[in-house]
Amino acid sequence: MKIINIVLCVGTLLCAGCAPSAQDDGLGHHHHDHGHADSHVNSEEIELSVDEAMRFGVYSQMVKPQNFSEVIKVSGQVLSAPDDQSIVIAPSSGILTFASGVVEGKKVAIGNTIASVSARGISGGDANEASRIAYESAKAEYERVKPLHDDGIISTKDYNAIKQVYEQAKAAHTGNVSGSTTSVVSNGVITKLLVKQGEYVSVGQPIAVISGNTRLTLRADMPEKYYNFLPLISTANIRPAYSENVISLSNLNGKLVSSSATSSQPGYIPVYFTFDNDGSVIPGTFVEVYLIGSTRKNVVLLPIDAVTEQQGKYYVYVKLDDECYEKRLVTLGSTDGQCYEIKSGLTRKDEVVSHGAIIVKLAEASGAIPAGHSHSH
Repeated sequence: MKIINIVLCVGTLLCAGCAPSAQDDGLGHHHHDHGHADSHVNSEEIELSVDEAMRFGVYSQMVKPQNFSEVIKVSGQVLSAPDDQSIVIAPSSGILTFASGVVEGKKVAIGNTIASVSARGISGGDANEASRIAYESAKAEYERVKPLHDDGIISTKDYNAIKQVYEQAKAAHTGNVSGSTTSVVSNGVITKLLVKQGEYVSVGQPIAVISGNTRLTLRADMPEKYYNFLPLISTANIRPAYSENVISLSNLNGKLVSSSATSSQPGYIPVYFTFDNDGSVIPGTFVEVYLIGSTRKNVVLLPIDAVTEQQGKYYVYVKLDDECYEKRLVTLGSTDGQCYEIKSGLTRKDEVVSHGAIIVKLAEASGAIPAGHSHSH
């Protein structure tokens, strides 16, 4: 077939244990016996020049069994860690009014006012206004009798009683004045507003949640049928719904926290992890979770990018020589989100395209082997 020129940019994903070594990077000269095993696909060889392979990032590696951890794929959600949250409460009872611009997702700092509470217009009166009136009345009476007591006109007993009423009214009024607004006690982001604008709140009622977002929690919902896998779990990989990238919690100081036999979803066991937030994960988002457990030895692994799918079957490309490749049907096993376990279809003598398989696939669809270039089988 004709040597093709493909103008594409292809990104690669390297996973631990799956990257090709320098001597097996697909750019050297490796010749193989082109005899086909029974599991091979009977198809024409695919031509791709060395220059094109280098230009488009086509790399290959020798099949080499490696260690692989058992993996279960489940769903889950990323939450703000409990120890990274603070609750803002209502300082008094009344109608709540949020400050301008206060919405979920807004960044706030210590001391920022996010709402005020007023009891004006509510049956029973405004506690702040009532305390002000009582305070001013007690203050006026105290200021009236103080000079009389100094001149000995009224008794010390009567003076002390009037002073006590004044001090109590002063304390009540000061507390209400300082408590009519709600302030933030930690830096972070408003992740949840628990009441609505204009809603009546009681003193001490939670009205907002502030998250520092420096530490996050992953809740993985594992089906109960995998209960025996629970003691084997050590860490997890996740893929957020908004991204194609798989994130390893072990790279984010991830720790398994606990699991619970009770769940809001019948038939599932929640498994919890905490990890550092480097900005790549949004709290509240749903994720695919790869729970990673015990390790198996001598497993053939290839990066996910090395495997292509066609009509429900999975293929890889085996390198026959510097410019020839062969499409090979394989059977997949488990995946950790970064690599596939290859259960059948390859031997230890095979050199497989580990990155850039899509380029070889395009070459496969473009034509036949050019005249004069053939291999006997």
